[in-house]
Amino acid sequence: MEIQIGNKIQQVTLLSKDGNNVSIDIDGEVYNVDVAMLQNGIYSIIYGGNSYKAELTKGEGGKHYTANVNYSTYQIDMLDSQAKYMRMRKKKGNAVQADTITVPMPCKIVKVYVKAGDKVKAGDTLFTMEAMKMQSNYKVASDCKIKEVLIQDGDTMKANDLVMKLEMASEN
Repeated sequence: MEIQIGNKIQQVTLLSKDGNNVSIDIDGEVYNVDVAMLQNGIYSIIYGGNSYKAELTKGEGGKHYTANVNYSTYQIDMLDSQAKYMRMRKKKGNAVQADTITVPMPCKIVKVYVKAGDKVKAGDTLFTMEAMKMQSNYKVASDCKIKEVLIQDGDTMKANDLVMKLEMASEN
């Protein structure tokens, strides 16, 4: 799952849980911590020989929390597939196009509009995908050439599947 703390987004995976002992992966780094709930919303956390008291308050919608730890307050949002998708759709304007395209969530490819070798301009639609009963067009942010198309109409994709490789206009 992705979580957002302030402006920072991190990938968090629960690796194991045995009683109070929890092993989590945060952006590729594994942490082994001892977590115990003292009372509703108050937790004792032991990590690296240090003890922390954390207060976690659930906000509206169940995906927003306020955490108070060691006299500091943090706003935390749990980003599900829908939140991730909406965040990615908002990245427009001065967005920089990556040389690979992945789908942000499980989806079905409705229509592919390009093939390898095609030159496209910023704003051109490369494909249409359907997720959560909504269709969305993937538009390229910069001029580029389609290097490789790894999808076809009707394909079912998992989150983060690679769908296209691009060659940026400056490389043409």
